[in-house]
Amino acid sequence: MNRHSLALAVSLSLTFSHYPFTATAQAPTLMLASDYPQSLDLSQYLVSEKLDGIRAYWDGSTLWSRSGERIHAPSWFTAPLPAIELEGELWMGRGRFQTLMSIVRDQQPDEKQWRQVGLYLFDLPMGTEPFQLRYQRLQAIARGIDRSFIEVVEQRPISSPDALQQQLQLVTELGGEGLMLHHKDNLYLPGRSSQLLKYKSYQDAEAVVVAHQEGKGKYQGMLGAVEVETQDGRRFRIGSGFSDAERQNPPAIGTVITYRYNGTTDAGLPRFARYLRPHPML
Repeated sequence: MNRHSLALAVSLSLTFSHYPFTATAQAPTLMLASDYPQSLDLSQYLVSEKLDGIRAYWDGSTLWSRSGERIHAPSWFTAPLPAIELEGELWMGRGRFQTLMSIVRDQQPDEKQWRQVGLYLFDLPMGTEPFQLRYQRLQAIARGIDRSFIEVVEQRPISSPDALQQQLQLVTELGGEGLMLHHKDNLYLPGRSSQLLKYKSYQDAEAVVVAHQEGKGKYQGMLGAVEVETQDGRRFRIGSGFSDAERQNPPAIGTVITYRYNGTTDAGLPRFARYLRPHPML
């Protein structure tokens, strides 16, 4: 390995180890969703929209991100929360992730900007009951808090695969990210769970930007594509999904980005990869 390759490998290792691939020392141990396998007894599941926000864990006194970074919310935002563990999503509505990220990343919280943010609760990490009972407890907790910016993510039964597909299509057309499926008897167990599922019309993943490729034609003088590298060392280019503003000011080399794709090629590379957004360093 030459000096340049070694330096790049060290850089990638540091980038990936920060977030989101390796947890920090104080990162909470949360339940993680698996992909929807297409063959389930849906009568045993409750379904909700997958909010495109920032996952948040309340330890009873402090708000944390999934990677263990403290979220500096205003005191009025966290004051109503009870002294028990809660899990939810900071969210501002569909398609507003970038604005949300800029608000939440600020270590000096902007009181006015935080008035736009809601905390949408979806689980009780210390709850020992099946999920459907934890959901009922969450609803009671939210009623006791009685603040408009703290809600519980609505869970609904689903009748059939066709109804599930119709719900996914509706959410996607409205600009949503997808659906979450909770098994009614699911116990809260940290780590990847086969009873907590995510269902989207596409797949997504993260990679590090390692190079910029200049555009041609109308994109001459701007970004044409980024070359990225995944955690397992695979490299490929992403040339679509960027706005004109992002082509003029592309994600910097070393940035972790999220991209969407539809399956993989025989070589294991993502098909139809499309840029979504920078990954929040939280």
